[in-house]
Amino acid sequence: MEKGRTRVDLFEYQARDLFAKHGVPVLAGEVIDTPEAAREATERLGGKSVVKAQVKVGGRGKAGGVKLAATPDEAVARATDILGMDIKGHTVHKVMIAETAPEIAEEYYVSYLLDRTNRTFLAMASVAGGMDIEEVAATTPEKLAKVPVDANDGVSIEKAREIVAQAKFPAEVAEQVAEVMVTLWKTFIAEDALLVEVNPLAKVADGRVIALDGKVSLDANADFRQPEHEALEDKDSANPLEAAAKAKGLNYVKLDGQVGIIGNGAGLVMSTLDVVAYAGEKHDGVKPANFLDIGGGASAEVMADGLEIILGDPDVKSVFVNVFGGITACDEVAKGIVQALELLKSKGEDVNKPLVVRLDGNNAELGRKILSDANHPLVQRVDTMDGAADKAAELAAAK
Repeated sequence: MEKGRTRVDLFEYQARDLFAKHGVPVLAGEVIDTPEAAREATERLGGKSVVKAQVKVGGRGKAGGVKLAATPDEAVARATDILGMDIKGHTVHKVMIAETAPEIAEEYYVSYLLDRTNRTFLAMASVAGGMDIEEVAATTPEKLAKVPVDANDGVSIEKAREIVAQAKFPAEVAEQVAEVMVTLWKTFIAEDALLVEVNPLAKVADGRVIALDGKVSLDANADFRQPEHEALEDKDSANPLEAAAKAKGLNYVKLDGQVGIIGNGAGLVMSTLDVVAYAGEKHDGVKPANFLDIGGGASAEVMADGLEIILGDPDVKSVFVNVFGGITACDEVAKGIVQALELLKSKGEDVNKPLVVRLDGNNAELGRKILSDANHPLVQRVDTMDGAADKAAELAAAK
């Protein structure tokens, strides 16, 4: 998950369903979570199937997570083998029983993604599908076409043909691939996606072009437009802290460090992550433990919710509260911090990790005075961002 921007990565079967919904050519398939269910699913697909582990990580085939089943009984056996398997730290809880593809003649790659660096969308396409696209880009970059897509213009059939031509697709499949690019773009836009990827997009023996595997990442910030996306979230494997934060309406991402971060505004929190990581290099390599943006309303309740989440992370050794007062004044933030600590104590929470607080902007002096007057034993006030980051990193390293 990206810092400061929540996303929902889908399982392959969910991507397949979205592709089918919008007209991308796919093979039939269904998801199951018990071995015996593989029998009926395979029977519905004509007696043979591909049993595919559903995990959000690559390398399933090499790990033994994709197996052919020539009979319904064999599908049960293969599902028994794969369910419960560990693939790169991901436990397989579901498998997709997929229709077997006709003989594959060629494998291609196509995708759309949000290109933040250039503030546009990007189409990528290659005739070297079926392998890691990063490897293609590194070893044979001439085989990967990258074509910017204007958000206002989108992808018409003419634009799709331009993408296909740049990727040098064979003439006999060019028009089919162009049609796939149009429907894939419709999927990308209609579902508020950050990424849609087909790898491989296969040309099969009868000449058809079919999406055999897919990857989709949805923008969770668009949930208000996409209420049906909630059902796509994998709540069973969600990080419990992230799940608790979402239930409280907080924009939180768990990271692998030791300094808890609270800030108001995604840009400020991103900057805070950077300065903490830099400061941590001098203090045993400590790193930020999370991204947490409490937004503009830093009330006592919101601050308490944020602190409760961060203090509940056993990896956190110190907390850095970095607030720039704008619409919400710093004195209100300071009151919120003091009241939040009292509120957590009244709830029986064990608040025993040091907090470093930096306030700047609207009513900063009054906010600092409120913290000084409260004289809470766990709270240290540092008035510069770099100084506060250094103190938070030092405290984390000392724990």
